Amino acid sequence: MTYTNMLDKSRDALVMQASRFANFLAHHGARRPGVASALLLGTGLAVGIGGGIVGNLSLRAQVEQQQAQIEATRADAQREINALAARLGELQAEANRLNALGERLTRIGQLQDGEFDFNKPVGVGGTGEVEDMPKAELDSGLAQLGAQFKASGEQLSVLESLLFNRQLDMNSVPSREPIDSYITSNYGGRADPIRGGRAFHKGIDFEADVGDPVMAVADGVVSFSGRRSGYGNTIEIDHGNGYVTRYAHNSRLERKVGSLVRAGQEIAKAGSTGRSTGAHVHFEVWKNGAAVNPKQFLQQQSPLRG
Repeated sequence: MTYTNMLDKSRDALVMQASRFANFLAHHGARRPGVASALLLGTGLAVGIGGGIVGNLSLRAQVEQQQAQIEATRADAQREINALAARLGELQAEANRLNALGERLTRIGQLQDGEFDFNKPVGVGGTGEVEDMPKAELDSGLAQLGAQFKASGEQLSVLESLLFNRQLDMNSVPSREPIDSYITSNYGGRADPIRGGRAFHKGIDFEADVGDPVMAVADGVVSFSGRRSGYGNTIEIDHGNGYVTRYAHNSRLERKVGSLVRAGQEIAKAGSTGRSTGAHVHFEVWKNGAAVNPKQFLQQQSPLRG
């Protein structure tokens, strides 16, 4: 039974009782005026008490109805908050991914320290009055932010791939000396150190002691490891893109054909094997099958490096 039904039933019962008292008084009031007065007074009290009960029930029903509405509103608000919290979590995850990708690009691009600090809050400001933001506007702003995050992530991923491929290409280009030393003989025409007369020197020579480490000048694969006429113990590395480097007159070879080497890794020990007057490192660079001046590649800096 609902509160409305209870109120209607109580009201009907009071009206019926009042009607009965009125009929009784009309019939007996003239003969017994004292009793009639007492009954009239009692009837008034009963009606008053009944009215108070009905009013109390009505007020209680209104309060309970309002509480139910408040609970329903609170539940709706909590659902909205939960939805916003879930969306916020998605955006935070996307922001973390973009930060990690940005930091990786910073390292690949060799950007200077502090130029892009992804852990530093961005400075913002503004003036004017602040108003409450409608939920529809907030939802729209979150949707736009999510779309911007997605587009930025896709662009940064493409940029990362391009930079990574470019870095691989640069790592396969000769860009350092094969030994930490100085040049004793340059590329080009010179007097032959053994027979005299004019000869063309296809590489450059670095001063070295027997046993000094000889390093690869770029990433690549060993394409030759053994003795060559005039060169003695020789290692050749194919770097791709038409580049091959040659390291000659070594006392010992430390890489076999097919070995993958990285720039700066030791590949041999310096010596004086082959046609040589003393310990040194003979270094050549070949481009598309022709010897070129290695000096143009020494200490060459990648555009991606600082």
